[in-house]
Amino acid sequence: MPIDLSKALGAQLPPQEFSWSASDVALYALAVGAAGDPMDTKGLEYVHDAAPKVLPSFATVAATMNVTEAPRVSFPGVEIDLAKVVHGSQSVRLHRPIPADGTATTTTTIAEIQDKGSAAVIIQESETVSADGEKLWTSRSGIFARDEGGFGGERGTSEKVEYPEREPDHTIEVASLPQQALLYRLCGDRNPLHSDPAFAEAAGFPRPILHGLCSYGLVLRAVVDTVLGGDVTRVHGYGVTFGGIFFPGETMRIRVWEDDSRLLVAATVAERDDAPVLKNVVVSLA
Repeated sequence: MPIDLSKALGAQLPPQEFSWSASDVALYALAVGAAGDPMDTKGLEYVHDAAPKVLPSFATVAATMNVTEAPRVSFPGVEIDLAKVVHGSQSVRLHRPIPADGTATTTTTIAEIQDKGSAAVIIQESETVSADGEKLWTSRSGIFARDEGGFGGERGTSEKVEYPEREPDHTIEVASLPQQALLYRLCGDRNPLHSDPAFAEAAGFPRPILHGLCSYGLVLRAVVDTVLGGDVTRVHGYGVTFGGIFFPGETMRIRVWEDDSRLLVAATVAERDDAPVLKNVVVSLA
């Protein structure tokens, strides 16, 4: 059905209470490529049995680690076929380091609905607080829905990062696993676009693609390990726009520019002439 802007814009979704454990944190870290070297003591800190270090990008999956069903794009005034949807943008701002285990509640508002003509962009803003009322993180997520535009909304604007006109300070290459998407889906994103060849073909892809949020976590993990010495507490915020598809088994080429209190990052596919994967990537440093 068409998007009903009067019902959707500003709608608040039911609060979501959830818990996570050290095992959930470790599984997520493995799903985004951590601990690839069993002799790397810094990398092994991600999979410590009781107190693993937590990537800020874990905030995107903390509430879904136990989900076993495919997601639905169903909000007040919005019902969209999952095959039409891809992730458009994602950001998180930390109010404190994420603990290795805990219980929290997230409240989400439909903050913007942009009418791009042939498509719609739906932006959600979420606040997550701990069981004792302490703010943990604020996140913002945008989804791009093909063929869902033309409902009479504002077109909206898009922020664009200006990269320095010089060679990057760091270039990192990360080889993904052929089964990377199958591992990441255990973190709660059971969208068949990433696991079912027939579903992927019907959505216009030659084979299942990697989750955008897996690329999101994989890139941050590589930057933290290579540029920040593995210190996850130095990351205060992290935001990206999704610029293209990445197939499990490909190599992510990550370029990093140091820019005062932030890192500017671009991620591309090494095997496909640096086809973009993540754009407008900013890591804000604490």
